Amino acid sequence: MVRTSTIVAVTAGTLATGLVAYAVYFDHKRRTDPTFRKQIRKESKRQARAAREEAEQEKLSARAAIKQAVQEAQAEGFPTDVEEKEAYFMQEVSRGEALSGEGTNNIEAALCFYKALKVYPQPSDLITIYDKTVPKPVLDILAEMIAADSGLKVGPFATGPDSDSGMPNVGLD
Repeated sequence: MVRTSTIVAVTAGTLATGLVAYAVYFDHKRRTDPTFRKQIRKESKRQARAAREEAEQEKLSARAAIKQAVQEAQAEGFPTDVEEKEAYFMQEVSRGEALSGEGTNNIEAALCFYKALKVYPQPSDLITIYDKTVPKPVLDILAEMIAADSGLKVGPFATGPDSDSGMPNVGLD
């Protein structure tokens, strides 16, 4: 009578032998057959191109989602009263910190930080703080949101009534 352990051992040995034989056959074919090598290269290039196109498509859809989120936030509006701004700022920063800590919805977390930035009196100072405390994926999305908002002036050469560049607002007439 044949034991089940013997049957299992023979089956496993046969499968392992078949796998090794296929690997040897594939390696031999890869080394000696020029058309097979060309076919492998073409397939590799096709997969790389498909991956590149997919990554580009994901990047475009992410940018569209970011612009849509910024537009919705602008349409929603921001508080104008000082006390309301302070409360709104604290609420959005705490929500953004909680969401970025989870790491599941980076666009929503960046949107919270963006909303807080819109009501902060010195946006360039707040960006410096964000740079030190906010995780990089969220910070990258926040940078795209800032770039999408033409009304937000945050650079060292930002001009306007609420800019703190330290330079007089003189034209080159």
